[in-house]
Amino acid sequence: MTEQQGTPDQLPAEKGQGGAGATYKLAVFEFENFRGKKVELSGECKNVLEKTQRVGSVIVESGPWVGFERPGFAGEQFVLEKGEYPRWSTWTNCQSIYSLSSFRPLKVDSADHKLNLFENAGFEGRKMEIVDDDVPSLWAHGFQDRVASAKAISGTWVGYMYPGYRGSQYVFEHGDFKHWNDWGATAPQIQSVRRVRDMQWHKKGCYIAPAPAPTPPNPTPDPNPVPNPNPTPAPNPKSQTQPQS
Repeated sequence: MTEQQGTPDQLPAEKGQGGAGATYKLAVFEFENFRGKKVELSGECKNVLEKTQRVGSVIVESGPWVGFERPGFAGEQFVLEKGEYPRWSTWTNCQSIYSLSSFRPLKVDSADHKLNLFENAGFEGRKMEIVDDDVPSLWAHGFQDRVASAKAISGTWVGYMYPGYRGSQYVFEHGDFKHWNDWGATAPQIQSVRRVRDMQWHKKGCYIAPAPAPTPPNPTPDPNPVPNPNPTPAPNPKSQTQPQS
């Protein structure tokens, strides 16, 4: 199949997005590994599928951004910080949801981060306050997985349904979230949270997911093996200890 490299489509940035002087630039590609038609965005896009048939890979040149499963900023959310995303598994670990249909820049207006989580809706029940830190497990800090309301005092955050930054993602920009529906969830469950980083505010760079441990290479078999003069005899199956009934 011949790749189609079209002229990049430029979409202007909207007012009020990001902090003062913030710039945003994101490129989506039709196929994996940055191949096929390219569409460049510098502001929110309610339906990128009007410009390309699919989104197979993404490059964030400046951001951060949030992508959505469906047009109109609906469905599952995926935080996209500065970097390259060559295929769907680099922006989500969900095996059943991998499409991206709409995008918008995330508002980053502070270098500081403070988030309050509440057990019940309306900021009631047990409270957990997180300041300038990433929390891979709320349980490890003595807090349950039920989070029904939240206050993002400063900075931008992303919460995850499961520990270790796994599962559905939920964005918390500056403001109050009285009910879990306010951040797009269908249930009050969050088990890990982290800060959303941006090069404008965080000179050390943005969040980088830990790389999986490399698989050791398979040893090459010896083409001329030397026979063992004293082979170990195989154990007698009848002599093995059997569990007592």
